[in-house]
Amino acid sequence: MEELLELREHIEHGRYASALVLIGEMEEMSRDDKINKIGSFLTILLLHLIKQHAEQRSTRSWDVSIRNSVRQIIFTNKRRKAGGYYLSNEELRQAVEDWYAVALSHASLEAFEGRYAPEELGSLVEESAIAEEALGLILEAQGLL
Repeated sequence: MEELLELREHIEHGRYASALVLIGEMEEMSRDDKINKIGSFLTILLLHLIKQHAEQRSTRSWDVSIRNSVRQIIFTNKRRKAGGYYLSNEELRQAVEDWYAVALSHASLEAFEGRYAPEELGSLVEESAIAEEALGLILEAQGLL
């Protein structure tokens, strides 16, 4: 909100260069917010995929959580007015890799009743297979596969 008031002041006083700089900062803040939100949903998606792979089973709630996470990732990533997406396919791939360790840490608290440390749980699953599955679910739901 503070930025909008500052923007109004710049425009009212004819300081258009300053206004454009502020608009750039606001766009960056907005994009960062979108990326963080996508990361949160990626964590949930990966967490449940890790549990599925490690425990070689699934539950209805895990399946629902996976579907909801994919839906929210796509919704958050889509640029409604400008069209396209905030994160490209390659950036999504990188985000999956970046958030995997966080998801593994969370999954270690839930899978097998929390018996394994993240490193131990990680040795029970194949990271690349989980990452590819996560990305595949997202891209398939976007209609890009």
